[in-house]
Amino acid sequence: MKQSLFESRYQPQWQAFAEQLKQLEQGKAKAGDMADFPHQYRRLCQHLALAQERGYSSYLVDPLQQLALRGHQQIYRHRSQLAAKVLSFVLADFPRQVREQWRFVLIASLLFFGSLLSIALLVYLFPDLIYSIVSPQQVAEMQGMYDPDASRLGRAAERASSEDWMMFGYYVMHNIGIAFQTFAAGLLFGLGSVFFLIFNGLIIGAISGHLTEIGYGQTFWSFVIGHGAFELTAIALAGAAGLQLGWALIAPGQLTRSESLRLAARESVQLLCGVMVFLLIAAFIEAYWSSTTQVAPWIKYLVGAALWLLVGAYLTFAGRARHASE
Repeated sequence: MKQSLFESRYQPQWQAFAEQLKQLEQGKAKAGDMADFPHQYRRLCQHLALAQERGYSSYLVDPLQQLALRGHQQIYRHRSQLAAKVLSFVLADFPRQVREQWRFVLIASLLFFGSLLSIALLVYLFPDLIYSIVSPQQVAEMQGMYDPDASRLGRAAERASSEDWMMFGYYVMHNIGIAFQTFAAGLLFGLGSVFFLIFNGLIIGAISGHLTEIGYGQTFWSFVIGHGAFELTAIALAGAAGLQLGWALIAPGQLTRSESLRLAARESVQLLCGVMVFLLIAAFIEAYWSSTTQVAPWIKYLVGAALWLLVGAYLTFAGRARHASE
């Protein structure tokens, strides 16, 4: 293709890209303008590569190189801003939002941890109670997962030989499913979230009490104490986000229910994003640390206690300083 034909065919695209680039450089571009910018940038780079390969004159190649360089700088700058926003959310915005919604967090924590601890004690004192809550097949599976002689803890027989990265993926999908279910059920005027908080608490607590009562307490508790700091906290926070949705429907105030729900959803979804971060951390710890039998239980207890203190300190103190949000 001749250079003149190449220029006439693609000149409008280059001009449009240059105008978009100018808007970005001057800070006048809207948020939606960046959506198509990477695609336009890649297309410009393709045109530049073709022009260089075909030996077109520097009159054409040099301006395209300048546009490509400026485009690269804009993409890098916006990616840096995105990374900064994500970091700011994790280090400051999320824990601050948890504290702002402390009433929902408190109610969700009481429902979840209260039901968990209560049923764990009851099952420990009255062992047969476990079969009223968990099926015999599930009980047998749990006993196999936390048998002191197991090669990898916390894994069913069919997954015992799975690679750690496969288990990481399994834990992520399983835990996120529980969290999202607990959150989304809040749309039933909060009753769905209440149900799943209590339900999950009863299941986890019953298994905890049973395994402790039959003498598997050391393998079970040394397994869960590490990732439990993030996983159990995340379930409670997901429930708090769901309760926030439910309350917006129950008490919309001067707003319509749809408007009240929309405003509550904006905050609760942000809370749910932090929950997902917690669950990713929990899945990583569970797959690569909790399941190993090569580490002495007392070390796991020590690390687990430190992780619980870390989570508590993070949610209590992170984001309080002014510079944390800047």
